[in-house]
Amino acid sequence: VGASASKTNGTSITFYPDPEIFASEGVEFVARTVLERLQTIAFLNRDLEVVFEDKRAGKKDKVTYQYKGGIVDFVKHLNVSRESLFNKVAYYEASESEQTLEIALQWNTGYYEGIYGYANGISTIEGGMHVEGFKTALTSVVNKYARSSGGLKEKEENLLGEDIREGLTAIVTVKLRDPQFEGQTKAKLGNVSIRSFVQKETNTKLEEWMLENPTEANRIVKKAVAAAQARIAAKNARNAVRRKTALSGAGMPDKLKDCQSGNPAESELFIVEGDSAGGTAVDARDPRTQAILPIRGKILNVERARLDKMLKNTEVQALITAIGGGVGNDEFAAEKARYHKVIILADADVDGSHIRTLLLTFFYRQMRPMVESGFIYIAQPPLYSTEVGKEKTYLKDEAAKDRFLKTNPNHKKEFQRLKGLGEMDWQELRSTTMDSATRTLLQVNVEEAAEAENIMSVLMGDDVESRKLFIQKNARDVRNLDF
Repeated sequence: VGASASKTNGTSITFYPDPEIFASEGVEFVARTVLERLQTIAFLNRDLEVVFEDKRAGKKDKVTYQYKGGIVDFVKHLNVSRESLFNKVAYYEASESEQTLEIALQWNTGYYEGIYGYANGISTIEGGMHVEGFKTALTSVVNKYARSSGGLKEKEENLLGEDIREGLTAIVTVKLRDPQFEGQTKAKLGNVSIRSFVQKETNTKLEEWMLENPTEANRIVKKAVAAAQARIAAKNARNAVRRKTALSGAGMPDKLKDCQSGNPAESELFIVEGDSAGGTAVDARDPRTQAILPIRGKILNVERARLDKMLKNTEVQALITAIGGGVGNDEFAAEKARYHKVIILADADVDGSHIRTLLLTFFYRQMRPMVESGFIYIAQPPLYSTEVGKEKTYLKDEAAKDRFLKTNPNHKKEFQRLKGLGEMDWQELRSTTMDSATRTLLQVNVEEAAEAENIMSVLMGDDVESRKLFIQKNARDVRNLDF
């Protein structure tokens, strides 16, 4: 290592995909995925400048990330589309015996928690000892403050961790020698020593922060108390749903047309908009393995509703009962689901897109294991139809239409834009959308939890301006936008 001009400091990394592994299928790097990783690295390393330049043919992208606030800026970034409970972001750091921690946290007015753990810069999606230590201390510190400040009365029970974490966004990042990663995907930190370290430092430093910021601390307690009251109401609502199910025999919704098979691995549930489309889908289905559940209109936006309110909604109740497995990410068990394919079947227009988004928000927030297990799908009904001779041909999208015209340059018949599933008879719906041999399904995956959480909040939250900016930014990637 020798002397270097300041402008040339840094590290250049070059890598090539192994041709023995990738030669047959080719490699196409997705710039957005790389950018998300690089942005996270910049957040986790305060003031580090990360430059991304795409030099592929036809690409001219160059992006620079640098955050002087580090993980404080990370929390602000994650909360940008949410209404914060207060403006401040709590932050503390500590080091001890070759291990360090940095933690930043802020509450918003929403109902869902987002705690993101990192160990030596690696995302620990499944949490681990560092996250456990943080959660344990957080619960203890807030309860202690609530008692001393009068936010909790002497006869009232302690707040649960889930009450306190409602609306919390937090980054917990640690650095340590010899990290031990556990789990099938190696996404969980297993070093026991880091738990006691994080717990001890959080007990001390978070308590100091709350005492120094009583206005913010009192808002945290007030929100947690409201969450506890809602939790009790939700428990009563859950029990009411269960009692109703028990009293009604099999307990399935009246409008559910169930399949004959009792094997979840081969059973499919189609969620269909409206009773009329549901009737067509019933005629088009394979009754042995395909069930139909019509929903009326647009279901409740669960992004803006607590669990107790959600459980009173008729359409939500029908979904919970039909799918099985419970509700709420803390309770839901994907292995108990009655169907391993839940397929959203909605029109290819703006209303259909809204219904899909509402349903995806519900599954992401209340049945996330279904998404993580790959059980959620979106049906891809064709967007166009045209006649070739006496036969009707269906085309999935604009790209399929373009390919068709290239193959059939002399085609003169008009193309019909299919906006509604009701425009198809049951034979057409079966062959284009429901027959497993000829249909196209889009599997829904959640690869980046933080990014997915942010997008869901932008699209389904109360911040209209953030939603508008998101649509404008991503409009060029949207196909078949219908006005």
